[in-house]
Amino acid sequence: MRLYLGSDHAGFELKSHLVNHLTKQGHDVVDVGPHAYDPEDDYPVFCFHTGAKVVADPGSLGIVIGGSGNGEQIAANKVPGVRSALVWKTEIAELARQHNDSNVIAIGARQHTLDEATAFVETFIATPFSGNPRHARRIAQLSSYEQDRALPELP
Repeated sequence: MRLYLGSDHAGFELKSHLVNHLTKQGHDVVDVGPHAYDPEDDYPVFCFHTGAKVVADPGSLGIVIGGSGNGEQIAANKVPGVRSALVWKTEIAELARQHNDSNVIAIGARQHTLDEATAFVETFIATPFSGNPRHARRIAQLSSYEQDRALPELP
């Protein structure tokens, strides 16, 4: 599977770990950056590019990493077509794929050990979208709003 990873300085160590780990597992890993540690870098540029690459490459997945993961999730979700979920335990990684067909996850590197974060990523990659009609309906509503910005009628 092709995986795109982007981070800021706070997520640089975890990103580097995941790039090596996932490559050894046989995945096609693209390190979106940064490629060198810079304590003054800003996360949005790396998250925008990671999200854009995922959207342009159907079937791929993305991982954005920062200190908390919050800003990274927000930034990634600004890219049309990205459905990014903030993951803080394996069950959330699984639900992000099963229920939301998330194509990007955000992880807070300062919140988890390398082993915990690696488990989140492995779960995310291994879990397919359920295809459940109610989940598909909800994703279609998100996509429709994203395309035309028309608010649906309230029930």
